[in-house]
Amino acid sequence: MRWTRRLIACAISLCALLGMVRLVAPATGGASGEPHGVQRQLAFLRSALDDGAGDEAQQLFPEGYFFLHALYGLTWVELGMRAPEGDRARTDALREARWSLDRLDSHSGRAPFSADLVPSYGVFYRGWCNWLRGGMLSLQPAAHRDPAEVRRFTADSAALGAAFDASRSSPYLMAYPGQAWPVDSTVAMASLRLHDKLLPPRFTATATRWLDGVRDRLDPRTGMMPHRVESATGAPAEVARATSQSMIQRFLVDIDPVFAEQQYARFRDRYVSRPLGLAPAVREYPDGTDGPADVDSGPLPLGVSLSASVVTAGAAQVHGDAPLAEGLTNLSELLGAPVETPWTKRYAFGLVPIGDAFLAWSKTARPWVSDIPATPPAPSLTWWWRLPLLMLLLAAGVAPWVPALVRRYRGRRRAP
Repeated sequence: MRWTRRLIACAISLCALLGMVRLVAPATGGASGEPHGVQRQLAFLRSALDDGAGDEAQQLFPEGYFFLHALYGLTWVELGMRAPEGDRARTDALREARWSLDRLDSHSGRAPFSADLVPSYGVFYRGWCNWLRGGMLSLQPAAHRDPAEVRRFTADSAALGAAFDASRSSPYLMAYPGQAWPVDSTVAMASLRLHDKLLPPRFTATATRWLDGVRDRLDPRTGMMPHRVESATGAPAEVARATSQSMIQRFLVDIDPVFAEQQYARFRDRYVSRPLGLAPAVREYPDGTDGPADVDSGPLPLGVSLSASVVTAGAAQVHGDAPLAEGLTNLSELLGAPVETPWTKRYAFGLVPIGDAFLAWSKTARPWVSDIPATPPAPSLTWWWRLPLLMLLLAAGVAPWVPALVRRYRGRRRAP
């Protein structure tokens, strides 16, 4: 029994020490460095996808299959962009991104969406696919881009641009029949900006009109883009929520950096908090407001959305908000309890691969069209927010040894 207790105490102390390391070790890699462990995360995700994780994710929420494949491909693009032209890392990234897009450009990838929408299959499907395809072209030297991929990117961008131009009553296109979410149109518009960076520009006027329409339809309670809108008019139908805002803030910087800076400041002020005075987290609803959880937000302990907190790490990184990006990612490293091997890395024992995909995508975030702001926002966090958690982990690591130390002390006191 004595040795069993000692082994358990050693295990607890080791876990506490590991948690302390994860809370302070660099986790994001910044705009140019490769975050530690991301390639091993992708190795795990590829294995999970080959074993049917996409179909399993589809059972959890309507875009599960799509998001798992899309984020896998987008993270590979992010890694490829960090490698010099001609490097094998770019070739590997392009191969995996193409594999991912092939799965999206299939019956399974299109199954949740309607071919009758404009553009076909809706702005969610077309926008994310166009963004990924543009990312793939970014990995290829301009003189050696795949002609078929250039034609498809040009045609899909034209279809999106025509749909935005024709939608005079609302800046937001439908993702499903009769349903529109601003975040989906934001991704699609960012893909048009990416088109104009890679190919001869043609969507400047489209983007200008879109931004004017967005500014005219901001959520009156927060001054931000609403979570959901009336499909016919684009009028706000639901208060801005973090599950969509965290993505909007990631893509908006590639559409209009000035407007994005203003919106990010509002988002950080109203949604980023420190529950119980401890670690940074992101509320699903604005400060002072509560609302119901749903399949996108997940459970909301203390009003916090874990999924939005993960995605916000990427949004913070593209805005140059390194303290918040690092803080949220460190917290994910601690709470996610990653299991690492020399070949793979998975969080929460790999039970929810979609979570791994969002975290890998967030850790590699950087703008694709614009530059990271030269003047980062004023820090909302200092390094010292970690101190209470470090003290708790230290106490947890020491606690199993206290009874033995007390017994030894008492034994010495009794000795003649």
